[in-house]
Amino acid sequence: MSQQQFASDNPPVIIGIDWADREHVVCLLDGRTPKLQVLVQDPAAIAEWLDELRKKFPQQKILVAIEQSRGALVHALQAAPELEIYPINPKQLARYREAIDPSGRKNDLRDAELLAQFLLNHQQDLRAWKPDDELTRKIGHLSQMRRKLVDDRKRLQLRLNSILKLYFPLPLTLFKQSLISKFILALLKRWPSLDALKITHPKILRRFFADHRIGNEDQQTQWIDDIRKATPLTRDPALVETHALLVQCLARQIAELNRAVHEFEESLRQAVAQHPDQALFRAIPGAGDALVPRLIVAFGTDRDRYQSAEEIQSQSGIAPITKRSGQSWSVFQRFFCPTFLKQTFHEFADQARKFSQWSKAFYDLKRDQGMKHQAAVRALAFKWIRVLFRLWKSKLTYSEATYINQLRTTNSPLITFLPKMT
Repeated sequence: MSQQQFASDNPPVIIGIDWADREHVVCLLDGRTPKLQVLVQDPAAIAEWLDELRKKFPQQKILVAIEQSRGALVHALQAAPELEIYPINPKQLARYREAIDPSGRKNDLRDAELLAQFLLNHQQDLRAWKPDDELTRKIGHLSQMRRKLVDDRKRLQLRLNSILKLYFPLPLTLFKQSLISKFILALLKRWPSLDALKITHPKILRRFFADHRIGNEDQQTQWIDDIRKATPLTRDPALVETHALLVQCLARQIAELNRAVHEFEESLRQAVAQHPDQALFRAIPGAGDALVPRLIVAFGTDRDRYQSAEEIQSQSGIAPITKRSGQSWSVFQRFFCPTFLKQTFHEFADQARKFSQWSKAFYDLKRDQGMKHQAAVRALAFKWIRVLFRLWKSKLTYSEATYINQLRTTNSPLITFLPKMT
């Protein structure tokens, strides 16, 4: 949208914000020379700045371009409903910067001005950010936090595994249980070395096994015999004693993460149960307790946010990028996209092929055509987004039988692969 298009009695005020951790550069355009200022990342300073905007432009719209859609500053700006916030993709800004100044120079002041100019000139191609309702935002935060906790636990689990291989491999080979199980963690906290385990009286070990619901006496006897017969990998006290302390530390951390993950999952369960779209996504094959909340957040509650499935496919990174030049063309996977959103659809598709007949048939068809596993799952996710979008837009409930009947009616090539599921 040009300056002329904005000409009216009350033209909107355009603001570009180049955000940072401690302070932000703000560029304000109100029909005259750009005005630059520095805004400190402080609740009082942000509230004062917003109050000044209200007083200075009481009858005008205030449009804000910012290079993010979340973070401390965006959360603070939500307190001002009179602002229209336009999140700008960093890649969009980078390309715009290169178009305006091919030299490649970059600084915060210039970026704030470019954001304002970008919004001024291209507002018709951009969409104002409309936050989801409170419950959906809560589910989104809980889902992402739970995922980060699970990833942290996985890293600690791998570290614990590698340390045990250095001096105490018995728990890895004897018990056949996950390193994040309560049984293994309790054992390692109490007996972090083979020597400590071997000198323990059998009655104490049997009581410990029974406390962890391993009451089979034959199994207990076999484990105790194996412990007595086990040969230490190393007897070096310098290695064993120091690593035993570290193992106890890691076991406590993983146990605490287990507790935290459980708490987040319980909070998610309660929040999802209150959401109006939970039944819609719960009916999708493969969308279990972990993926239902993530799908709810992926689509949101604003039915006008997406006008087509293609928008979601592109934004999530599931849709590939096709480049054409003359007679040549090539297809690439998208990498500049919201990682968690892309993972949501990818992981869902991988689960759906295990519970949905046509999804398994589609996956088999793509594999038969030569696609590797990850590419076939992405292709399935691409197809599922179309289905999910239709259900979400119309608030319909998914029916596997109806979809398969439609495939048979259209004589889809997937029908050839459906018998593999029977």
